Amino acid sequence: MKSLFRLFALLAGSLLVAAPGQAQLAVRADTLYTMAGAPIPDGVVLIRDGKIERVGPAERVAIPAGYRVLEAVVVTPGLIDAHSVVGLAGILNIDHDQDQLDTSDPVQPELRAFDAYNAREELVGWVRSFGVTTLHTGHGPGAVISGQTMLVKTRGETVSEALLDSVAAVAATLGPMIERYFKSPGTRAKAVALLRAELLKARAYRQKQQAADPARRPDPDLGMEMLVRVLDGEVPLLITAQRVPEIMAALRLQREFGFRLVLDGVAEAYLVLDEIRQAGVPVILHPTMVRPGGEAVGATLETAARLHAAGIPFAFQSGFEGYVPKTRVVLFEAAMAAANGLPRQAALEALTLQAARILGVADRVGSLEPGKDADLVLFDGDPFEYTTHVCTVIIDGEPVHETCR
Repeated sequence: MKSLFRLFALLAGSLLVAAPGQAQLAVRADTLYTMAGAPIPDGVVLIRDGKIERVGPAERVAIPAGYRVLEAVVVTPGLIDAHSVVGLAGILNIDHDQDQLDTSDPVQPELRAFDAYNAREELVGWVRSFGVTTLHTGHGPGAVISGQTMLVKTRGETVSEALLDSVAAVAATLGPMIERYFKSPGTRAKAVALLRAELLKARAYRQKQQAADPARRPDPDLGMEMLVRVLDGEVPLLITAQRVPEIMAALRLQREFGFRLVLDGVAEAYLVLDEIRQAGVPVILHPTMVRPGGEAVGATLETAARLHAAGIPFAFQSGFEGYVPKTRVVLFEAAMAAANGLPRQAALEALTLQAARILGVADRVGSLEPGKDADLVLFDGDPFEYTTHVCTVIIDGEPVHETCR
């Protein structure tokens, strides 16, 4: 009986530790990267009720009795994949798990990622095991306007449990990529014209909405409602544009309509750095190791370093791949950028705090500071070394992965 009681007590204790928002943890690192200041040798993070309670050197931060202690060589904030289709695109590469692009119409701003995201998709767990705790995911490139994107944590059994922001951006595309999925538009000029026409329609729709006489107001239109939010600056327009003509067209549209623009992909950004910097537009860079073909024929491993040198804020993304397992790993993409001229601290910032700022969630994630969500990654070595493993991933104060990978 005593043995059974002991076993029951152990099981009950483990359940208490694993319960979301209930764990009291202390994480100790040989090197702690908070992203809110200089790295801390022999650093400690205290976690209580899913939030960061205290951060500092071990000599100043005492670990209270009863806290579970986790140790690592290096600890960073949870990694952020700044643009993905994971959760809409699945691991099997068959029709039923490929919801990232609807090819019935090239203009569909009304499509909600929230309605298609599968929190239980195996790919979500796969990227989580490599330290990704926050995903900016949703409808992907390939249509003039493919739909909406969203922000989720890589945990939870349902979209509601994972959700950070149900509408993070509206996704659009300029360039020849559209031709793979639609007969029209067939040229660069036609794609820009279609996008511009939709924004003009939204401007007119907004004006009609403001009519004093309710009878003169337009019937609700889901697509126009979303584009009005873009015009009002409430939701950014994420435009995938790889080559110089598309990049410049996106900047012209932003100047004309005044919306918040986030450039995506930008394989040839290094050719127009001054123009991007002067526009004050952030960039979600194509995967560093993208195959240099098609629209990305001008890609280089050094683009991240050049963006950093030019003072242009940017973040890393996994993007979309047409082959199994359907996604890249942003940690590896950042490591390759660091090996090709990008300072290591800047690479880590682009995976964490810089990405959080671009996506508008820096008040919750991206750095290890008191009051923020307790999202951490524990490594057994330098995060950018090939032989290093992610050993523990913590999301909202709960260890969700505890196997070195």
